[in-house]
Amino acid sequence: MNALRLIAAGHTPALRRAVFGGDPHLDEAGHHATVALKNSPALLPRHFPDDQPWLIAPTHAAQQTATLLGAPATTTEPALAEPDYGTWTGNTLDQIDPAGLHQFLTDPTATPHGGESLTTATTRLTAWLAQNTTSRRTAIAHPLVIRLLIAAALGLPPSTRSLAVAPLTVTRLTHHHGWTLHL
Repeated sequence: MNALRLIAAGHTPALRRAVFGGDPHLDEAGHHATVALKNSPALLPRHFPDDQPWLIAPTHAAQQTATLLGAPATTTEPALAEPDYGTWTGNTLDQIDPAGLHQFLTDPTATPHGGESLTTATTRLTAWLAQNTTSRRTAIAHPLVIRLLIAAALGLPPSTRSLAVAPLTVTRLTHHHGWTLHL
């Protein structure tokens, strides 16, 4: 079976405050929740043997999540990075121009921050999905990246806000003539 196990990185202070981008470490609650998840049935090696390194986003939170979950080894995967938020990086929602924020949230091609649009990020993630249809892999990334991966796998638009991915969510996708989501 060809499959991807996608794990949303644990909570960080920036995620709790809705800060755009940056590279924060897990907060104390995120650390404890990740340790608690380690023995979850979703992480048992039955479907995902530990013979391949886990692919992780280039962030402290993804690396810490992998370490706390006992990843056998990790490989940093640049394609799993959060979108580049340009001039918004490090800012909270209330620090962003409301018109620009509205544009970003309603138009997936918009880049009012001068960074990467959700459409561009989804194109990058769709290409990554296409390269990972023939093996069993585990990947850890920011919850937004996991949401964009799921949307791309299911052929949904990148602006789909009806998908909510919480920190430490474990999602499984299998591939056989297309992606299937397993909950």
